[in-house]
Amino acid sequence: MTKKPFLFASVVVGLAVLLGAGKMMKQSSFQVYSNDIKPHQMLNKAQVYNAGGCTGLGDNISPQLAWANAPEGTKSFAIICHDPDAPHATGWYHWLVVNIPADISEIAADAKINNALETITDFKQNAYGGACPPVGHGIHHYNFSVYALDCEKLDVAPNTSPVEVEKLVQQHALAQATLTGLYERK
Repeated sequence: MTKKPFLFASVVVGLAVLLGAGKMMKQSSFQVYSNDIKPHQMLNKAQVYNAGGCTGLGDNISPQLAWANAPEGTKSFAIICHDPDAPHATGWYHWLVVNIPADISEIAADAKINNALETITDFKQNAYGGACPPVGHGIHHYNFSVYALDCEKLDVAPNTSPVEVEKLVQQHALAQATLTGLYERK
């Protein structure tokens, strides 16, 4: 008798995993591209920070990004650039853009999108902040993720913490596509 509920639960969990896997396969066609970032290659000087300890190293220009094959039901997009290798509990958030209209599929380098909102980064700015890892800390990964969302607008303020913004983005994400660039300061 005690084995039947366990077996039933295992079958339900197994079906949920299989159904979820099918959903992920449909979303896998969502992709992000860039003329400025080559996958798993060093970032260009243009995408490196130009302030604080990195003054004079880069141009602090947000990269050109384009995305394609958003899933059905997409009502808006979000962009998050995050460095998981930063020596902080939550990594380092370099760029957060939400409420990008569903009819937009590209952002030019150093551009803003009308009606979109750039929320505060770990640089305490509402704008792109380029790569600037600590000297001698090794290669850092800069994940430029575009999310297809199931809502037109996220209810966030310009000063909403990056962690909270990412949490809301993930709650509404239908799909995610990520392009990773690298950078190191020796």
